[in-house]
Amino acid sequence: MSSARRLPLRSLAVAGALGTSVLLLTACTNADTNRSSVAEAAQTESPSASATDSQSASPSGSPSASMNEDRTERKDLVSATKVTWDKAAGTAVKEVPEGKLVDLELKRTDADASASPSGSATGSASPSTPNPAPSQGAPEWEAKVAQSDGTLHRIDIDAVTGKVFRSQVDPDQEADGKTQVSEWLDQAKQTPEQAVKAATDKAKGTVTRVELGDNDDQKAVWSVDVVDKENWNKTTVDVDAANGKVLSQEVDKD
Repeated sequence: MSSARRLPLRSLAVAGALGTSVLLLTACTNADTNRSSVAEAAQTESPSASATDSQSASPSGSPSASMNEDRTERKDLVSATKVTWDKAAGTAVKEVPEGKLVDLELKRTDADASASPSGSATGSASPSTPNPAPSQGAPEWEAKVAQSDGTLHRIDIDAVTGKVFRSQVDPDQEADGKTQVSEWLDQAKQTPEQAVKAATDKAKGTVTRVELGDNDDQKAVWSVDVVDKENWNKTTVDVDAANGKVLSQEVDKD
């Protein structure tokens, strides 16, 4: 099994695991710390993936397994979410003319969600804030939508109401990051919807993240996180963005 690469991260304002193994149900123990992704091309820090996540070749755990902190958090977050990933994706893409979704993650709203970080789609000092931000800790979808030249726009969507509460051009993205995103988009013949279909055919559950990145062979890959509502384990499925084949599947039981 080959391991994937990961680029350095740098915080945006607040967001992972890839491999190239052709064996399904095989754990990739170092994927989270080595995978290159859209968030990294933007040089932003994503809190979604933990370097200490536990992986297992088993596709599911026992429904009677004790609820640890991570499982409890997944249960609480998914249960509070009313807007599905595809609805959030559609809303995000509408914010950027001719834009394409490259990253979408379900997460908790940060305390500074209503703040005004620099950089925006309108070129002003503040991002567009068309609706009030959810309360701290409420579920939100954080999306990255790319223009054809690789420029990333961050779109934050209330995961209960489906309303956009922040929209801005990524102020930290550098020129090489734009080039990387543009190259991934050129390689990606599979849409996010097709990638999710391939992933959920292998792992049943609720989609909580869809992200475009690459592996150590420089191939574009969609990484999809699926949470099983029977045991609240998270399965990450990596899908070849060119042909839609599932490359690997790993379960985080922590």
